[in-house]
Amino acid sequence: MQNKEIDVLVIGAGAAGAALSWRLTERGAKVVCLEQGGWIDPLTFPSLKPDYEIQLSRGDFNLSPNIRKRPEDYPVTTGGENPPFVMMFNAVGGSTIHWQGLFPRFHPSDFKVKTLDGVADDWPISYWDLEPYYDLNDRMIGVSGVSGDPANPPRSPRQMPALPIGKMGKTLVNGFEKLDWHWWVQDQAINSKPYNNRSPCMLHGKCMFGCPMGAKASTDRTYWPLAIQKGAEIRPWSRVKEITVDKTGRAKGAIYFDQDHNIQEVTAKVVVVCCNGIGTPRLLLNSKSSLFPDGLGNSNGLVGKNFMVHPTHFISGIFDETLDGHIGPMGSPLFSQEFYETDEKRGFKRGYMMIGERTFGPLSQTASIPWGNKHHDEFSRVFPHQAGITIVADDLPEETNTVTLDEKETDSNGIAAAKVTYSLSENSKKMLAHAAQKATEVLEASGAKEVVVPPPTNLAHLMGTARMGTSDKNSVVNADNQAHHIKNLFIVDGSSFTTGAGVNPTSTIMALALRAADKIWERRRQW
Repeated sequence: MQNKEIDVLVIGAGAAGAALSWRLTERGAKVVCLEQGGWIDPLTFPSLKPDYEIQLSRGDFNLSPNIRKRPEDYPVTTGGENPPFVMMFNAVGGSTIHWQGLFPRFHPSDFKVKTLDGVADDWPISYWDLEPYYDLNDRMIGVSGVSGDPANPPRSPRQMPALPIGKMGKTLVNGFEKLDWHWWVQDQAINSKPYNNRSPCMLHGKCMFGCPMGAKASTDRTYWPLAIQKGAEIRPWSRVKEITVDKTGRAKGAIYFDQDHNIQEVTAKVVVVCCNGIGTPRLLLNSKSSLFPDGLGNSNGLVGKNFMVHPTHFISGIFDETLDGHIGPMGSPLFSQEFYETDEKRGFKRGYMMIGERTFGPLSQTASIPWGNKHHDEFSRVFPHQAGITIVADDLPEETNTVTLDEKETDSNGIAAAKVTYSLSENSKKMLAHAAQKATEVLEASGAKEVVVPPPTNLAHLMGTARMGTSDKNSVVNADNQAHHIKNLFIVDGSSFTTGAGVNPTSTIMALALRAADKIWERRRQW
């Protein structure tokens, strides 16, 4: 394939790749993005179909590539004591196609856990380094919410009023107020009124099944149209096999399979990897050469280590009154960070966020209801009478939690698949036990007649496998997301997180991407 001179090659068109590509094209860079998936037609979203829950649970819109098995997916094998449920989506827009749109920020303390709590490592940047990029990102995609949360630093006003919390949210508020615990209305990347030519939310409650009206800020509807208008090019259905290097060890470009499984090669002055906390180490480890026999950027052996998820608990209460928790934007009307910061008396370091969680539709409620003569009675008792509390726990990095290459499994192009090995730390186990107790207390205080506490789940928000740090002794990239010793290679996604915090990561991923784009542009004379 003949390539015009490209300034920056971006691999991955999700949250990070989209924000970074827009920022660089806005500055004047010539950007090409390779994405192994394609554009998703909103008319194909499960949310428009009567069997929408079946399509998410069993069909090709499932959160896991191992269940979904679209042609653009690759398998992810899992091992360890607590294998995570791996969530990712390969498409223009990446996992923002099916995310819930929750948009919390890290706390300032999340960047300094070694200094404050004596665990893990400090980030080489602070919250205040990212604050202007958090603000820019909010303006670009539009965030609904309420200013003034006492648990977080002051923020510029939200672009839109908060979405309604509904009867379920008001019920949980009563419980938090009764216990005198912190709560606040959730920030959401979902329009509560028209914003940037995108419609407001219609409160259908199917956000994870795809948002056909564009109220949810998936990056195929936000950053990518603007980037393309400025000259960025996306090459969909382009599965990257390896990143190439020249004789001096600089990144040269990439070799990839196109949609017809033909090998193509593209060269660029700068290469940026935005493939998530599993896809990024997989690509780096597959990019072996005589200069990098253990994988690109892996001279210190840290690529793929310190994999972090968010240990998660889904705890639900059953109420006498109808709560209609399946109606409204899917996800969270409110949250609590009462137990977010370290308190030594609890017996663990760091903390967690409690999210007031809306429920799925009626089909999902049948999973725990026995069949038989009493089925309809039991179903009527449970649906729509539930309110949920989801725990998002801070997962401290452990070198034994890893992403490696699977020795047997490959994708459809013969590229080695990723293998995730993960076990909960003792700290995480203690944190989850504490969280389950506190979630039960707030549900009971809210009026729940019964509280259901299933085993915890490790939902794989994918973080930490090409971490940011102060030197090549403790990290893969520096404070500017630049790979140590490979000056024109940047790694910009959740894999660069030094720690995982106790909140959803997408807001921070996007802010890091905007900042990294500026750092790349500042180095343009070195291209």
